[in-house]
Amino acid sequence: MTTHSSLYKRKLTGGKKRANRTKKVYESGGYPAETILGESKRKIARTKGGNSKVKVLTEKFASVTDPKTNTTAKTEIVRVVSNGANVDYNRRGVITKGAKIETKLGLAQVTSRPGNDGVVNAILVGQ
Repeated sequence: MTTHSSLYKRKLTGGKKRANRTKKVYESGGYPAETILGESKRKIARTKGGNSKVKVLTEKFASVTDPKTNTTAKTEIVRVVSNGANVDYNRRGVITKGAKIETKLGLAQVTSRPGNDGVVNAILVGQ
């Protein structure tokens, strides 16, 4: 992926840096899924090579693993407790990897990437 991160700086000689070309279509990113609570809703996006990616738009269930008993159960998500990825995501209750969610089994941390994997997997954490 081509980056334009250093273009705002100047050369040692004082001249301006210019991009040698614009970004290609395959270098452009997609829109984030921004998974929130609600009835299960998914979107299938076409990816490079004709492959497909499942994006979770809304979800109300998660596969939660208990590390003590090493068992996994599908359980309902009560609410999103916190999301350290983004202050705005925290306020809006967006589910991303690393977000803390409250489930019927207890407090869990999301281990999957719902916008890329198509599932919400989590692991129980101690309160």
